[in-house]
Amino acid sequence: MTRLLITLIIASVSLHSQADAWSLDSCITYAISHNISVRSAQLDNLGAHLAVTEAKDRFLPTLNAGAQQSWDFGRSLTSDNTYANRNISNFGWSVQLSLPIFQGLSALRQLRQAEAASRAGELQSLAVADEVTLSVMSLYLQALYNRELLAVSREQLRLTTTQLERQEALLEAGKVPEVDVIQARAQVATAEVDTVNAANNLRLSLIDLAQALEIKNTDEFDISPLPDSETAPILISLSEATDRALGGYSSILAARARVESADRAVDLARSGYLPRLSFNAGLGDSYYRMSGLYNNSFSRQMRDNFSKTLGFTLQIPIFDAFSTRNSIRRAQLNRRSANLDLERCESDLRKAVEQAWTQADGARKKLDASIIAAEASKAALDAMTEKYTYGKANASEWEQTRSNYITSLAEQTRAKYETILRTRILNFYAR
Repeated sequence: MTRLLITLIIASVSLHSQADAWSLDSCITYAISHNISVRSAQLDNLGAHLAVTEAKDRFLPTLNAGAQQSWDFGRSLTSDNTYANRNISNFGWSVQLSLPIFQGLSALRQLRQAEAASRAGELQSLAVADEVTLSVMSLYLQALYNRELLAVSREQLRLTTTQLERQEALLEAGKVPEVDVIQARAQVATAEVDTVNAANNLRLSLIDLAQALEIKNTDEFDISPLPDSETAPILISLSEATDRALGGYSSILAARARVESADRAVDLARSGYLPRLSFNAGLGDSYYRMSGLYNNSFSRQMRDNFSKTLGFTLQIPIFDAFSTRNSIRRAQLNRRSANLDLERCESDLRKAVEQAWTQADGARKKLDASIIAAEASKAALDAMTEKYTYGKANASEWEQTRSNYITSLAEQTRAKYETILRTRILNFYAR
């Protein structure tokens, strides 16, 4: 019954692997397009683009039209300085045009500041996508690592099952005591438990990855192995990796763009000290009617009262209760904060690159050593199995040798995927 359960679990995992498997690139692409944090950053970026459009619109003139109608009832003062009951009706309309000529450079500086903020928003969106990429990459390789561990557990189960069959045959021939068979059965049972746990760990890691991709149905989700070129990544030097990362990593570029935007904001605040000049033009007309007096017709008054206006408006700031000064100081504080954020980002990136390079270099050395250890432990197991078969070694010696071989396989697998992960992270920083 237990072996049947093991077979069903392993078959289930195999069926998942036969479904449409996701590659690492497809997982990253899907995650970037569906991740909530990335989508939120993209919405913020759209808002930054809208701010650029609004800044450009400040250069356009404004045109307004209006009309008014009023009625007055009751006593009012007449032209002969007496009061009389009069009903007065008054109608008028107007069209006003205002064209900014010089706005103290505020419109131009606002446009430049908005463009810098828009660039920062785009880069920040890419930075969020980079964080999602690193997370998906780690989860993907963890799933591959768990799949390799499942293969190691299967190999352990195969070895223990084969040895149990040999012990049962030797027991029937009277060459080994029954305790050796009992011990072999215990080893098979332990290997079966390890295989079940490895299969569950693989399935859980696949679920974690699917949930990171915002995939709701995780039953048929599975991934494909990396191509052979990915299993032997090239490790670049630490100095080259650091220079590349500082020169082109999205979070650094976004921080630099925010510094530029803060510089533009200081210039924009200084525009409050400059004068402003605008051109104004307007058209207007009115109709007036008072009861008890002779009033010209509506069309006559429309002809007679039609007016045209042209003019310029100059505003020179003299004292604005220190509003401009305070705005400049606030913008300068924001600029200092942006510079500190840039320094922090650069420092964090240097540490991350150095850590990734050190881990990748150590993992590569560990992989080379683990390959040699696995080959040696395999040769030792083959020799011990032969000795055990002919009664020249006991079950404890064989079990210890088998355990060493399985441990060396697991260490080799761990070193392999740690090398791939750390090197991929390093190359991602330095791309």
